[in-house]
Amino acid sequence: MNKKIVVFGGGTGISYLLKGLNLFPVDITAVISVSDNGSSTGKLREEFLMPAMGDIRKVITSLSDVDTKIKGLLEYRFNTYSDLNGHPIGNLIMVAMYNMTGNLKESIEVLRKFLNIKHKVLPLSEDYLTLMGETYNGKIIEGEEEITKEQTKYKRLFYKEEPKIEKEVLKSILEADLIIFSMGSLYTSILPHLISEEIKNTLEQTKCPILYTCNAVTQPGETDNFTVSDHLKILNKYLNKRKIDVVIAPNTIIPEKIVKKYETKEQKDLVKIDKKEIEKLNCELIESDNLTIENSTIRHDSLKLANAVFNYIMRWFYVLYNRSKKRNMYFKPNKIRRYSTTFRISKKYRYWTKRRY
Repeated sequence: MNKKIVVFGGGTGISYLLKGLNLFPVDITAVISVSDNGSSTGKLREEFLMPAMGDIRKVITSLSDVDTKIKGLLEYRFNTYSDLNGHPIGNLIMVAMYNMTGNLKESIEVLRKFLNIKHKVLPLSEDYLTLMGETYNGKIIEGEEEITKEQTKYKRLFYKEEPKIEKEVLKSILEADLIIFSMGSLYTSILPHLISEEIKNTLEQTKCPILYTCNAVTQPGETDNFTVSDHLKILNKYLNKRKIDVVIAPNTIIPEKIVKKYETKEQKDLVKIDKKEIEKLNCELIESDNLTIENSTIRHDSLKLANAVFNYIMRWFYVLYNRSKKRNMYFKPNKIRRYSTTFRISKKYRYWTKRRY
């Protein structure tokens, strides 16, 4: 039986991760934030009073098993002087389906079958949500796009409306073998999931590990000078009782020319791996050479990243298998515990063991 993975995210980052995971024998449930109010998505969302659909379109495209030309069609943006300017065809199809069904989840299901997608794609909520941010000087920013444009650090995020989380999202969390928070904008793609009490309360009921695929570069204003542990601390703060169990951080050597371009033109730095600080958080660190350069742009290599995720979940269940067979002195039957990240091989018993903390 395939392992069940629930992936939270939004924007382009989650699409790269899902594109790779789609090649592995796992059952994926992708949960997408719906508060984006920028570009085409923002215009359509305001006109039709519906949840944001742009990030969902990207995920559907990345998971679909259809001809590349059809994928290209969904992502095609009109370049014209009319009201169609800037709108991807995929967004317009999503709006049409929403008008026909009156439900975003059902609209996604129709497209999932049409595009031969074997995995689940769920909106975080069916509600029209407005993301709000409070800066450290007390200023309140309204709207996801405005939060990004402000380029500042935020004391807290919250929704203007009380979100009602899709029930199937909560059910998927409870049934998951692994929960992933994907790379992407920390404040506008990942944290919008964790400012919901329903999500946090459900996560506290799970016993599966929580994994974070860390960003490659910082985001101007919001995460300036952030290391891997800084990202983890923010996530742990919003998670409350549950914490990140494992982080996959890229250690690819990037050409100096590309690094300088990011530092000067985009005001972005590579996210540094600070091992000692990560260790203090009782979080396992997996370093992975999973970055690639495309047209002078740093990207995650979908296949390499997905391979690192799949290796982790297989290793995790191998440990649990040994525990259930009573071959691990550190495990007790019928009782799931949380573990430290120190692995070793027992010479006497010749199996993996994990130290408890």
